[in-house]
Amino acid sequence: MAERFIKSEPYAWPYNGDLRPQNTALVIIDMQTDFCGVGGYVDKMGYDLSLTRAPIEPIKKLLATMRAKGYHIIHTREGHRPDLTDLPANKRWRSRQIGAGIGDPGPCGRVLVRGEPGWEIIPELAPLPGEPIIDKPGKGSFCATDLELMLRLRGIENIVLSGITTDVCVHTTMREANDRGYECLLVEDGTESYFPEFKQATLAMVRAQGGIVGWTAHSEQVLAGLSAALSERPSIRG
Repeated sequence: MAERFIKSEPYAWPYNGDLRPQNTALVIIDMQTDFCGVGGYVDKMGYDLSLTRAPIEPIKKLLATMRAKGYHIIHTREGHRPDLTDLPANKRWRSRQIGAGIGDPGPCGRVLVRGEPGWEIIPELAPLPGEPIIDKPGKGSFCATDLELMLRLRGIENIVLSGITTDVCVHTTMREANDRGYECLLVEDGTESYFPEFKQATLAMVRAQGGIVGWTAHSEQVLAGLSAALSERPSIRG
């Protein structure tokens, strides 16, 4: 079997060249109205929506290609039960300090509550029937979810990560996955932060120490790598 790699930093990804639809998933994190839609949680806090909406087009292109090629597609949503029994008191307190209390009424329904309009994934990236959605109460996608079970049962070893925000939910998920032995690639233009400097710092942290948390690549590099077969392993480069 020909080895396949994606041009990325600090090394070509995945390390072993075993890149196949059967063992690779695109995970799209928290592209919800509450985070990137008018009237949602982020909009209510007063942050610039153009930042959290910037990854939409790169993700759309990547999603269309990976769907067409038969890769696994997984979506996540952050939100809490309507009775808020899975919402820590300190998390709710913090959200209220910035004027967007979780569970409180908002323009898109109760903020970050499951079943409310703001909690739904934006139409541009809506899941297709059969694409699993991981509903998570925390920042990381493995905490209090069945994501790891799903990945193991499907034979997934490589994870392409995208979504928002780079420095919080995406980075937390990437660290959780890395510790569990998954090969992680973060799509640089398929993610964003409320604070651009935080995104750049996160990308640097991911790539540091020889990719201590994973690899990063631009979406065009990912798209090129999905269709390119290399006949030999790349050399390890500094």
